[in-house]
Amino acid sequence: MELSTIRHDVTDGVLVVTLHRPDQLNAFTPTMADELEETFVQVNDDYSVRAVVVTGAGRAFCAGMDLSSEGNVFGLDESKSPTLADMQDLSSPELRRVRDTGGRVTLAIHDCRKPVIAAINGAAVGIGATMTLAMDARLLSSKARFGLVFGRLGIVPEAASTWFLPRIVGMSKALDLVYRADVLDAAATAEAGLADAVHEPDDLLDSALELADAWTKGKSPVATALTRQMMRRNSALDHPREAHRIDSLAMFHTSIGDGAEGVAAFTEKRDPEFRGRASELPAFYDEWTGR
Repeated sequence: MELSTIRHDVTDGVLVVTLHRPDQLNAFTPTMADELEETFVQVNDDYSVRAVVVTGAGRAFCAGMDLSSEGNVFGLDESKSPTLADMQDLSSPELRRVRDTGGRVTLAIHDCRKPVIAAINGAAVGIGATMTLAMDARLLSSKARFGLVFGRLGIVPEAASTWFLPRIVGMSKALDLVYRADVLDAAATAEAGLADAVHEPDDLLDSALELADAWTKGKSPVATALTRQMMRRNSALDHPREAHRIDSLAMFHTSIGDGAEGVAAFTEKRDPEFRGRASELPAFYDEWTGR
């Protein structure tokens, strides 16, 4: 994949994705959306990568949508008049310039089979904030800022954030955050429940890499991939019996795969040698996730 707005670096099995438009404070563009979406699709098949960390180049994480472009700054085709019925098949090429670009990215993150950590090094505003809501943890620099500022621009929260945000902070707090549309400093972001930790700037990336290692090093890639999707999908179900159906299939298949090695390693008092790959999940996975 040729990249022009982001950078890829692999550090001991962790893919570090750097939003890389530092002169524009890493402002988001449709091209950046394409490159991020493709990144989170392709990493599923890259067995050399255990986890993903996303950060920004320079002094910002992402200052939001680049508002300097001509025409519709969100990259949308104003000649169209889309209806709810038109939105049924999200894979349709006809919707390429109708679909919210941020949502394309967060759906790819949501469906990712590897844990994803945001290392928010500076200002994260608009899509710079909402894209991180689909990630598994948000670590902030003490110099970071976080803003859900849509109300100030006369638009609505995007990137499927009305699904992600209430699940992180609760409905009442989510509404307060989007109604106020304030830009929060690092301490206020943590107090709102949007940050898992605040670090000194020089420690931020190392802390994100350490967390990625703690989550994935020595763990089964298959069990990790299934666990990530089970937590994200089962927690939104109406009844635990539906989660039980997926638990049962996942337990069955992992117990005869990496689970057998894990049990043997435990009883033999040695480190396990897991051989499963997140790119090769049990057959029920695609039917369950609709992929």
